Amino acid sequence: MLRFACDFQLVFLFIMTSYLLGSIPFGLILIKLAGLGDIRKLGSGNIGATNVLRNSNKLLAVATVLLDGGKGVVAIFLVRIFCQDYLVDICVGAAAIVGHIFPVWLRFKGGKGVATSLAVFLVLNWQVGLFACVIWLITYIAIRISGVSALVTFIATPIATYFLTYDIRLIVAVSFICMLVVVRHYENVKRLIKGKHH
Repeated sequence: MLRFACDFQLVFLFIMTSYLLGSIPFGLILIKLAGLGDIRKLGSGNIGATNVLRNSNKLLAVATVLLDGGKGVVAIFLVRIFCQDYLVDICVGAAAIVGHIFPVWLRFKGGKGVATSLAVFLVLNWQVGLFACVIWLITYIAIRISGVSALVTFIATPIATYFLTYDIRLIVAVSFICMLVVVRHYENVKRLIKGKHH
């Protein structure tokens, strides 16, 4: 049984609010505002920054990364105003990521969760977050394939979380989040096997 410092009903409200915040499809919104159509019908069809970059420009891609990452950060900092409980922080951060990957506004077909997850990791534990960001960056610089960079990062991060924190709450949450992100990259893996790098 999970024990929260805050009232359970309040925690549930925080989690649902965070999920809805995470569900905001900034990549889709920015591309539409730029008059470039529906990002879901362009390139890989993904609403994330990589597909935004391929079908628009660096400015919109950077904005997408910052806004997608900011969803999780804002959710956690908002909840900290009302409740000082690290377990609530973890639940709220995870909810924002789930919202991004399975957004209610888009019939639960969202992004892959990389930017949102990295930002949440940085807020929950800067060492874990920094590790994940560095691994992603090094892998991307080495092979220039964002999908592979994400897979390497999100397979390695749960292991790193164990050795960096020994916090069972964070280890379980990070493992769950990483599993979701890896599963969302399933199509990327199939394309890579077929020789189509995305």
